[in-house]
Amino acid sequence: MEKDGPMKDLDIEKIYNNFYSYVYTIIINNSKGYLKEEDMEEIISDTFFILWKNTNKLEDGRILKPYIAGITKNLVRQKIRKNNIHLDILAYENTLEDIKGIDFLIEEREKIALLENSLKELKSEDKELFELYYYQNRKIKEIAVLLNISEFNVKQRLYRIRKKIKKNIEKKGGYRYEK
Repeated sequence: MEKDGPMKDLDIEKIYNNFYSYVYTIIINNSKGYLKEEDMEEIISDTFFILWKNTNKLEDGRILKPYIAGITKNLVRQKIRKNNIHLDILAYENTLEDIKGIDFLIEEREKIALLENSLKELKSEDKELFELYYYQNRKIKEIAVLLNISEFNVKQRLYRIRKKIKKNIEKKGGYRYEK
C-alpha cells in the first residue's frame, strides 16, 4: 500500500480506493449526524478533487493521511456552516440527558485519548495493520495480500496488538477489562 509516495506521481484512483473509508469515518465523526448522505458523498468527492487539484502545490514526500484528514475536516465545517445548522440549547440539553450526561462524554474522551496514546507507542508495522483493519475497514484476506503475509499471521498480529493496547491502557490507569 503506497500512501506516502512522491506527490508528482499521485494515482488519484488508488488513493481514493485506499482512503475512501478513512474519509467517510472522519465525516461521520466530525458531522455528528447533522449531514445527509448526499452531503457526505459530496464532501468525499470534493476531498479527492481538492487533493488532485493541489497535487503540484504539495511538497515531495508529504504524508497524505493528515493532509486528506485536514481537507475533509475543513469541508465538513464548511458544509455545516453552509447548511446553517444551529443547535437549539434545549435540544442539546436533551441530548446530554439521553447519553447519560456530561460524565459519560468525558469518560468516552478519556478512553479515546488512552487508545490514541497506546497507538502511538506501537511499532509502525503494527500501527499500519491496526489502521488497515479498524480505520480503513479492510478484510483480513485483503490485508494479508497488501502486506504479503498469511491470513493467520494477520489474525495473530491483530490479537497481539489488541493485547498490547489493552495492557498499555490498564498500565496508564485506564479502564480494566474483565475476561
